[in-house]
Order: sequence, then structure tokens, then C-alpha cells
Amino acid sequence: MNAVAQYIKNITPKQMIMAVLAMLTVAGSIIFVHHNYSLYNRPIAHVLETSITETTSVTDRRGNEDHIYTQEIIAELKNSDYKGKRIRLVNDYSDSGAYDHEFKAGNDVFVSIDKESLEKNTLTGGITDVKRDHYLLIIVWIFFLTLLLVGRKQGLFAGISLAVNIILLSYALDIYVSTGVNLLIICGLTAIIFTVLSLLVINGFNEKTYAAIVATLLGTSMSLLITFLALWITNENGLRYEEMQFLTRPYTLVFLAGLFIGSLGAVMDVAISIAAALFELYEKDHNISAEALKKSGFDIGKDIMGTMTNILFFAYISGSIPMLIVYIKNFSPLDFTLSVNLSLELARALAGGIGIVLTIPIGLYTTLFFIERRRAKQ
Repeated sequence: MNAVAQYIKNITPKQMIMAVLAMLTVAGSIIFVHHNYSLYNRPIAHVLETSITETTSVTDRRGNEDHIYTQEIIAELKNSDYKGKRIRLVNDYSDSGAYDHEFKAGNDVFVSIDKESLEKNTLTGGITDVKRDHYLLIIVWIFFLTLLLVGRKQGLFAGISLAVNIILLSYALDIYVSTGVNLLIICGLTAIIFTVLSLLVINGFNEKTYAAIVATLLGTSMSLLITFLALWITNENGLRYEEMQFLTRPYTLVFLAGLFIGSLGAVMDVAISIAAALFELYEKDHNISAEALKKSGFDIGKDIMGTMTNILFFAYISGSIPMLIVYIKNFSPLDFTLSVNLSLELARALAGGIGIVLTIPIGLYTTLFFIERRRAKQ
């Protein structure tokens, strides 16, 4: 308690004002998204009452049991030409969650209005989606405030960099969909902007940042090149593109583009870690030899390599867990289950791992080049 009191006592008026402004901004944005119905083109309804009208037990041929509930919902339209009117909706959900989910009073949902009911006193329709922007905003604020509390100024820059990168990626994909320009070219240009912008914003204009930028771009490019050659030599045998079956674009091109962007973050992390560590060693001792720096760099790279490769593996595999459970629950052969659901994820993890391994020597020698150049100027 004494430590907390001392911390509060040491808060300056400027810090207090900034904290109050931050709280007002967070609260204001949350209140706004709870009342931003007019910004949407699709009809939105606020759930007022719910009741279960029917319950059905089902058992599949494998003996899996489930219960399906039919839910009648009374909601109030919050936008469109029918704002303020009540609408009756019907929703099916199950214990397993396979039929969407249960709605409760207070939920906001996107709805479609039955044209035949427009002339009646009570409108009817169906639920097309859930309005989740207020949940998303809360998660974003928690993430952003955590960045500020832990990283302070650097955390602020990291948050700004992330927001800009999300906007850039969305814009790049929109260009691809609307113009049909080669996706790899768009992703390549976007990756260069991502790398330069992220590292410069977070670490500033210095040799450490320049070394990390060069190492990131070279490591990612070589990883993509090796992956492309491997796919070409093997004629893509073993890869299953079932998860892309609804795309009207070339599967391989989309896969390579996603791999390019996906491995970029891990490669960037390895590059900046090596560059930062070696420059820190040099700043502590300007007389340290290049050989000593090289040895330290490889030792650091070996420590990073295992953890970053595991991070990539778990990040890619985790998204397939629900489908793996569905296939296994339905007694699909294990080899078929793994090949259908994990072939692309394993390929992405391996390609990212190649990028990480290649970035270690690339980042090391690139950083040594910039260190030696600085040493020569002094």
C-alpha cells in the first residue's frame, strides 16, 4: 500500500492530465460504438426478448449426440427506414455450437427483413450476422493500453506501426481484388513498406535499424525463393488446397503471398534482435573485435532460432485445431485428417523456419558491416 501511495504521490500534473484524457477517450469510443447504428448500411436490430419454442435431439451415424434449439426473438430495429419498429426473428442454435450460437436480450444483430412482411404490423426476418465492433474495440484498447504501460514511448510507436500496417494490408488486398494485379508483386511492395515503416518508427533512423531492414528483406525474399523452388520441383505434391476451394484466384499464388506476409514478422523479429544485441555489445566496448561479435551473434541466433520456429509452428497449427477435432470426431483416417488440415500450415511453418535460419547469418554479417563502417568513421 505504501508503494502504491508513493507512486500516486509522484505522478506529475501532466501525467494526470494525460491519464484523464486517455480514460475519457476510451470511455467515449466505447459509448460511441454502442450507438453507431446509423453508420451501417445493413439493418441492425437490438434483441429485446427471447424464448425457446422447440428443442430437437439429434444423433449422427457415428453416435455423436447434440441438441438443436429453435429460438424466437423479438428485437427493435435501430437503423434503416424501419428504425424503431419491432421485428420477429427465428434462430437455431445447438449445444455443440455448430448452428451458430444463442442470442440473449441486449445483443445487437444484423438482420434481413422479409419483403412479404413489410405490409404487416409485425416485421419478420432472419439473422445474418452479429454486431461485434464494441467487443473488438474493448480488445483493441486492452492491447493498446498494455503496450503503453509496458513499452511507454516504444509501445506507442509499436501500436501506431501496427495500425498503419493493418490499413496498408487492407488497401493492398483491395487493390488486388479490384484490379487483378499480380498478388505477389503487391505483397512484395507491401512487405517492403511494412518492414521499413515498422522498424523506422519503432527504432528510429540509425545503423541498427538499417541493418535490420536489409536482413529482413533478404531473409524473407530468400525464404520465398526457396519455397517457390521446392513447390516447382515437387510439383506441389502433398499440398491440399481444400481450405481455398471457394477462391476464384490461383491457389498457389494466394498461398505464396500469405506465406510471404506470414513469415515477415518472425524474420523481422530475428533481424532486429541480432542487430540490437550486436550494436549493444559494440556500444559497451568499442574495441571489441569482429570475431567476438560474430561468435556472440551466432550464439544469440541459436537461442532465438528454436523459440521462433516453435512460435511459427504453434501459430499456424492452432488455427486448424477445430477442424482436426471435427474430422477425428467423425472417425476420419488420421493420415487423411492431417494431410487435409495441416499440409498448408506445415508448409508455412517450414518456410518461415527457413527464413528464420537464413536471417541469422544474413542479419549477423549485415550488422557487422554497419558496425565496421561506424568504427571506421570514429
